[in-house]
Amino acid sequence: MRNRYTYKTLPVLVGAMVLFSSFKAVSQSMSLNSKLGANKITLSLTQKGELRYRITRRDKPIIADSPLGLACDDQDFTAGLSLVKVSPVAERRENYELKVGNVKTIDHTFETRSITFKNKSGALMIIDLVTGQEGVAFRYRFPDQAIKKRQINNEITGFQIEKKARGWLQPYNKAGKVTPGYEDFYLNIHPGDSIRNPRNPSVGWCMPALFQVNEGKNWVLLAESATDGSFPGCHLKPDSRGGLYTIAFAEKDEKYTLPLSENHYPVSTLPWTMPWRVIIIGEQAGDILLSSLITDLAPAAKLDDTSWIEPGKATWSWWSHPEDHSPDRYNQFTDLAQSLGFGYTLFDAGWEKADKEGGIIAKATAQGIKPMVWGYSERFFDPEKRRKRFKELAAMGVKGVKIDFWCSDRQEVMACLDSLFKDAADEHLLVNLHGTTVPRGWHRTWPNFMTAEAVLGAEHYFYESRYPDLAAEQNTVLPFTRNVAGPTDYTPFALTIRKYPRLNTAAHELATAMIYTSGIIHFADSKESFDSLPVSVRQLLIDMPATWDKTESIVAQPGEQLILARQQGKFSYIIGINGTNKVVPVKLDLAKYAKGFSKFRVITEGEDPLMNFKTETYPVTSSWQSAFAPKGGFIIQFVNE
Repeated sequence: MRNRYTYKTLPVLVGAMVLFSSFKAVSQSMSLNSKLGANKITLSLTQKGELRYRITRRDKPIIADSPLGLACDDQDFTAGLSLVKVSPVAERRENYELKVGNVKTIDHTFETRSITFKNKSGALMIIDLVTGQEGVAFRYRFPDQAIKKRQINNEITGFQIEKKARGWLQPYNKAGKVTPGYEDFYLNIHPGDSIRNPRNPSVGWCMPALFQVNEGKNWVLLAESATDGSFPGCHLKPDSRGGLYTIAFAEKDEKYTLPLSENHYPVSTLPWTMPWRVIIIGEQAGDILLSSLITDLAPAAKLDDTSWIEPGKATWSWWSHPEDHSPDRYNQFTDLAQSLGFGYTLFDAGWEKADKEGGIIAKATAQGIKPMVWGYSERFFDPEKRRKRFKELAAMGVKGVKIDFWCSDRQEVMACLDSLFKDAADEHLLVNLHGTTVPRGWHRTWPNFMTAEAVLGAEHYFYESRYPDLAAEQNTVLPFTRNVAGPTDYTPFALTIRKYPRLNTAAHELATAMIYTSGIIHFADSKESFDSLPVSVRQLLIDMPATWDKTESIVAQPGEQLILARQQGKFSYIIGINGTNKVVPVKLDLAKYAKGFSKFRVITEGEDPLMNFKTETYPVTSSWQSAFAPKGGFIIQFVNE
């Protein structure tokens, strides 16, 4: 649906009265409150003309006094600034639907305001402000017209977090063989802590970055939205002394095998609108998990017809048979998809030879299964080659592409991804990105963008010795961080023991398929593993939706426990996972989730918690009591039978 805007004028100070008013008056004129007054951002200028901002919620500090400004090759906007004008407050409504999300239909209203500054040479810079019930955002804009390109050498934007806060941050890995790819552990830190024991050498912290502030009374997520080809993806610098986290651009050596230039700084002609700096705020961690502020700020959908875009579930042979690229193996997983009622199967690396030898794509389409195929990023970087290849794949019957090994947040890569989504949509192809950056609201703008990796997922039972011990804890952090940024291809349900033996229970692994939000859920593991499942678990996989109409947070404790209620159409579930090594009591009020149902089915750990399931069915009562097994999980499905 299109955005709808209405405007209402508030008193503002203009002209000389603004320029020469007291510091207090100027600060007040540069404030913006959310409609009900909970969230507020206030800008101010120091005596040296340095721009600052602060954010409060119910008058309590969330982001303390922090710097704003840009240092460019031709102009400086870090000092010597003066106020030009403050726009009236406008009301902005975002009413739209997501193909992939915690909630299908979004309808939010925001307050907006734009504040214009000039530097000593008279060049203009605008700060756009947005406030809403879920948080605050701001972005920079250069309104002048200029054919000559401007380069930003440094963005001094900072986020001052109180030293007593707790944080969950992921190291931003230095460019390497498969990095940066947002595949490191989220570390529980305090502001000012240095990066410790990352998986790979690191040059900063990733966004989204989660903090608990205000003596534990508020939660904050720092993120980005609406990054396109005019700007690189950004992270946070490693030095956060005093709790000040500052913006860093993608690194120069983030090239992997892509033909990128030597210049890694943001460059654009004018006018130039930059991405949103997003500060999501909540009173509970669950408020962060459920926020849609990142997609609210992203451009509206650019596709008029999205009827061909269908979320779904996919079989995937690589995790269980990484070296077997035979037609027989791929065909086996096509058959498995059909038997489970999945709509998709993914043919990973090596599929082209198998298709030539055995016609695996034709077999899948003949059985009503939609094939997706793997590809290497370099093959899709050149626009003409990409469009030609997409046409070839669509003509073969391919319905989606998994494009791997981007390993860069550079501006050229952001531009490529934006074009790639469009080119894929032109051929009615779905997109799954791997070895990639985190999404930044793109699944609203391009609804055919279904999911992305950028997560320390189940494949790391192959690669990371620390993963089994930390996986359960990470699974209760990522829904409040990575998955808020956008759909997450975690590749759940990895039961077979791999190089580094799993410690999470089988019920925990099953539950991750319903905890993470992904437009296409790519299930790991072998046909034998699926065939060995009890009837109740197999039926759950058949029934399980791939996306949701509604999600509610029941228990939200990052690093400890997570319990969600999720509904889609006639299906209603409660899903929980334990991130700790302890037995944790669970007590749930079922009444509000069981309307229209007479019974509920519970799937938990069986005799061997690591491999077995237990299923019990009860009549609906007002409450249910149980206990999480260590690193355990459960799924409740409401039924009538």
